[in-house]
Amino acid sequence: MDMLGGLTPSEFLRDYWQKKPLVIRQAFPGFRCPVSADELAGLACEEGVESRIVIENDDGKPWQLHNGPFSPDRFSALPEQDWTLLVQGLDHWVPDIADLLEHFRFIPNWRLDDIMASYAPKGGSVGPHYDQYDVFLLQAQGHRRWTFGGHCDHASPQVEGTPLRILSSWDGEETVTLSPGDMLYLPPGIGHHGIAEDDCITLSVGFRAPTIDDILTGFTDFLASQSDTSEHLNDPDLQVQDNPGTIRPNVVDRLEGVIREKLGDRRQLTLWFGQYSTAPKSMDIVVPADEPADAGDIAEAIQAGEQMRWNEGSRFAYYDFESETALFVDGEQFLLKGEARPLAPLLCSSARIDMAALAGFADDEALLGLLTTLYNQGSVYFE
Repeated sequence: MDMLGGLTPSEFLRDYWQKKPLVIRQAFPGFRCPVSADELAGLACEEGVESRIVIENDDGKPWQLHNGPFSPDRFSALPEQDWTLLVQGLDHWVPDIADLLEHFRFIPNWRLDDIMASYAPKGGSVGPHYDQYDVFLLQAQGHRRWTFGGHCDHASPQVEGTPLRILSSWDGEETVTLSPGDMLYLPPGIGHHGIAEDDCITLSVGFRAPTIDDILTGFTDFLASQSDTSEHLNDPDLQVQDNPGTIRPNVVDRLEGVIREKLGDRRQLTLWFGQYSTAPKSMDIVVPADEPADAGDIAEAIQAGEQMRWNEGSRFAYYDFESETALFVDGEQFLLKGEARPLAPLLCSSARIDMAALAGFADDEALLGLLTTLYNQGSVYFE
């Protein structure tokens, strides 16, 4: 696979994924950035777009962070160099950026997060740091010099006086300069520091890595929302105790039994995780269609060969149970049975849906209703 420097996806996952960095020269030959620096600045002025500016030396304070949205005149007040503009979730707003994610579909959909753009004039940087997630750093414009290497964690010394986690005593192990089309893969915990050698834009393809706390609290909150959790703990076999202050072992046994029963429900765990992992990162981008469609409108568009694609901020995934398939779209679940089950993998395989295959489902009234629901809730649209 050219994007992986000649490695197959299986070889990359086996030898590099969450193991060691990889520099890939011309992963995207002749790459031209779909957005300009001015367009990134314009997005950073919009409500609903997550943006930040990092200034290396802000009136004597090291590595200061400023959160958007910004006013247009904020950019004219910035120094000539040594600052960085970050625009998060750029794929949610720019279809050509969202299309880049198709190259990374050898990673499960639920692991993909978003694409962040980093613009910097000469000397611009966000400082030496490490991330808790995997990232591919694609050089989109200009040149950036990266130093990377060495495992870092919460115990690594950090610079004081800044809200950012900047490493204070870190040298790195390797230095490379990336040109447009070059890409650097970094596993979690690897220290890295990128410095712009000229006006440059780097696109960071990031991946989700839920914490154990996210999983435990998310699943237990989901369980607590179920109707049967309002039942009270009972003890019809209660007996007189020598000391009323004693919590007897059989009480803990009963509690353990309840918790094991609930936490051990694999189906509920699957349904929760499907909804959790597809919940859109931004509710501002997955919004209902301006003009709701009915099933006839959707059928007509499919028959006309119009291209249906995901909303750029939408997430799709599915899970095959023994007798049904759960389709998860933007935090919602849809259970498909029988001949409807193949629709789930079809919708989830690519942001641009295979319309020839989809046409085979357009005669089914229930499935056409599902597609209409996805369209009206803003999860898909016709290009």
